[in-house]
Amino acid sequence: MIRSTEPTDTPALVEVARDTGVFRPTELVALREVLDDYHARERVNGHLAVTCEHDGRPVGFAYYAPSAMSERGWYLWWIAVEPARRGEGLGSELLRHAEDEVRDAGARLMIIETSGQPRYEPTRRFYLAHGYQVAAVIKDFYADGDDQVVFIRRFQPRADPIPGADAPA
Repeated sequence: MIRSTEPTDTPALVEVARDTGVFRPTELVALREVLDDYHARERVNGHLAVTCEHDGRPVGFAYYAPSAMSERGWYLWWIAVEPARRGEGLGSELLRHAEDEVRDAGARLMIIETSGQPRYEPTRRFYLAHGYQVAAVIKDFYADGDDQVVFIRRFQPRADPIPGADAPA
């Protein structure tokens, strides 16, 4: 079940991210801060965080927000599923949920940034398999030898109803 993230989820979500083995300690500290900020103020600024729950406990999450510097662009900042649940489609479910929400909000573009390190290869394959394209690679962005890979996916605009189309003739 995917639901809105609650403050009490934060410790479990940080553990999910830690258990993936791909996030550095500084990134885990940043995740805790991001979730704390989300509950304190960013939720009202349009940021969204969802938790995938199974048997009453969080097993995955996604965090996404509008891009302040683009027209109807959104960033997927975090998505993670605990390693024991990989291959069950939970990551795909979380991604589809995020895409549906941003599309309903009028998004035209989703942007995802990730590392070019070998340990992120499954992550990059995941995004490619879900229709994302590599838009840019910034060499040595995170550190020497650690490139940033930027993925994008464009969304078709929702069809606006024709004014008066549902009015009686």
